[in-house]
Amino acid sequence: MERDKNSLQALVLTGLFAAIIYIGIWVIRIPVPAMVGRPFIHFGNTLTAVAILYLGYRNGMIAGIIGLGGFDLLNGYAATSWLTMLEVVVVASVLTAVFKGMNYRDSKKNIIILGIIAGVTKIFTTYCVSIVEALMVGTSLQVAYIGAFVSLPATVINSISTAICTPILYFAVKDAGKLILKKQNNFYLLHINTNNRFYTIYIGCYI
Repeated sequence: MERDKNSLQALVLTGLFAAIIYIGIWVIRIPVPAMVGRPFIHFGNTLTAVAILYLGYRNGMIAGIIGLGGFDLLNGYAATSWLTMLEVVVVASVLTAVFKGMNYRDSKKNIIILGIIAGVTKIFTTYCVSIVEALMVGTSLQVAYIGAFVSLPATVINSISTAICTPILYFAVKDAGKLILKKQNNFYLLHINTNNRFYTIYIGCYI
């Protein structure tokens, strides 16, 4: 998908993933009490990781920024939405760098490793974001460190979910994509010459 990142299909999939990420957060949200911020359990991070691996660095990152950042902007988290978008950039950069080191081989083992890396990276970025959020409201640095740490339970749960669900969803999306392309490729053209006039007919053959 990385090679065709500017194609119409890639752009449509980018928009589709952005919408799915947004809906995935909006539909399933479980708030968790915390000293810093208003964290909640959701599947947005998992879907973002799948988007990055499937669409490639740029389009996956854009889908994550629109989905996660857009949710924050429209649901009372506008003040810190830029931090969410920055998290997406960091996660996308780390995942893509590791995936590139794997020569983009999406074996089950590699995707499982990448899912775990996505989860661990999210814990780190969220901890840093929580510190910034605490400092933004006037908290001292030492208190911000402690508050950010004790506010991590929701992030840890989300990260475990990301590590488990990313491989499952990635291969499900990949198989679905192959099936759709197979059906598209089963269309062929039939040229008919009638009274010196040529007609082109699209014929679909589904297997």
